Amino acid sequence: MKLLVPVKRVVDYNVKVRVKADGTGVETANVKMSMNPFDEIAVEEAVRLKEKGTVTEIVAVTIGPAQAQEQLRTALAMGADRAILVEADGAEPLGVAKVLKALVEREQPQLVILGKQAIDDDMNATGQMLAALLGWSQGTYASKVELSAEGAKVTREVDGGLETVQLKLPAIVTTDLRLNEPRYASLPNIMKARKKPLETVKPADLGVDLTPRLTVVKVEEPPKRQAGVKVASVAELVSKLKTEAKVI
Repeated sequence: MKLLVPVKRVVDYNVKVRVKADGTGVETANVKMSMNPFDEIAVEEAVRLKEKGTVTEIVAVTIGPAQAQEQLRTALAMGADRAILVEADGAEPLGVAKVLKALVEREQPQLVILGKQAIDDDMNATGQMLAALLGWSQGTYASKVELSAEGAKVTREVDGGLETVQLKLPAIVTTDLRLNEPRYASLPNIMKARKKPLETVKPADLGVDLTPRLTVVKVEEPPKRQAGVKVASVAELVSKLKTEAKVI
């Protein structure tokens, strides 16, 4: 079974995000970048499935600048077999889904595992859009994935607890935090990753147009939290909630 794992290059989760002075976006110059944490979970799950013998090949994919090869090499060091970089300055979730659809049609994987969302835009849309474009079954927010001859059984987190769904392959699975804990790539595996194949293609090679459909009007930091005040009585608290906070 071939498995496709899309990953995304994002600002490292330990970095304090700063908005550009002109309000056009987030500052990324000289900022540490890393693989999206949810995508790390997806790569780890793919490697575990391969270690169980149910998966034969793992293909890591990303859409981004040339520097995104760093994140692909991380995926290769974790255990992916080869990687594909779709070189582009950026893409919205629908554009990403269209690129992934083209790659799925070319690579013919039986399963696509990706993070449920990216920590930079929190869109939580790419997996669902890809499933819709392909007409495949999907299991989102997965906390457990089991493969068998019948397909994939996915335990997913919902508001009321856990829900288990049986998917027919091919299928799309998006990962949640409690699915696993990603491994650290060892130095020998990092060295081996340098020799693993990494292909670079352009969106046009796949017949995909990544022209943005959304326009960013302005990006600004959230307002600073104001200091709290002490009240002498419940009546004063209610009064302030009504007249100042205006929440009741």
